[in-house]
Amino acid sequence: MRKKILPFNWQEELVNIEKNSIGNDLILIEKPIINSAFDHPFKVDVTTAIICLKGSTRGMINLKAYETKAPGLIVILPNQILEYNHISDDFSALFIVMSSRFTESLNIEERLPTFLSIQKNPSLGLNQNELDALIDYYRMLQRTVSAKENPHQLEIAKYLTKAFFYGFGYNIHSKQLKIEEKMPKKQVTVEKFLTLVQEHHKSQRSLEFYSDRLFLTPKYLSKVIKENSGITAGEWIENYVISEAKALLKSTDMTVQQISDSLNFPSQSFFGKYFKRIEGLSPREYKNSSSKL
Repeated sequence: MRKKILPFNWQEELVNIEKNSIGNDLILIEKPIINSAFDHPFKVDVTTAIICLKGSTRGMINLKAYETKAPGLIVILPNQILEYNHISDDFSALFIVMSSRFTESLNIEERLPTFLSIQKNPSLGLNQNELDALIDYYRMLQRTVSAKENPHQLEIAKYLTKAFFYGFGYNIHSKQLKIEEKMPKKQVTVEKFLTLVQEHHKSQRSLEFYSDRLFLTPKYLSKVIKENSGITAGEWIENYVISEAKALLKSTDMTVQQISDSLNFPSQSFFGKYFKRIEGLSPREYKNSSSKL
């Protein structure tokens, strides 16, 4: 039985954590957080940058395994599903949590390539210059957040973040391009396939849709995915659909019918049969199940 997506109230988690913040728009933390969620997948609606200073952590982000060792950076985008599998005892990091309202208000142009690069590779190793730049950015934000008397506090934080995005965001995108250049051709195909599935799984579940987008035959695509990832293309599509369904069932007040509609199933009954075939219980049973299931 696969683990379910637990509802995660990040604001509640931060109540007893020492932090600096501008309301709920920008929160800075220098201690590991979300301890209650470490053993379970969870989903939040904020952007989180984790600057790893010491130790290591590994887990899954949107079903993709990652491992970060200091010095490193993890960027978690809104609505991604995160699961920590291990955090070392000596783990130390700086956390920057930004609300969706904050990031959307930045109005950053041509941000799509960088965001796609983060989705493909949310965990990056850092050299000393990159680590120093991230720490400097964090400290500038910290000074801004501490200046409570400044009426332009939030605007300053926005401009700092926007400037940093244009600078460091370029590095992230460049690193991803270099990673792809070194990948075997078949592994690049797997990465492109998973990116497409992440983007379209709510509306497209047929292998033919993805093979057409990649200009490959369904048979060849299925063979490449199985040989290079260990599971079939169809299983990857199912994993994304089920993970999304679980997150909506456990983390929202949406009804089963609304979730079925949002995932573009022809009917609630069809969705229920699809879910039960994979999970062994109905969506309603899953929604009402305890966290110990």
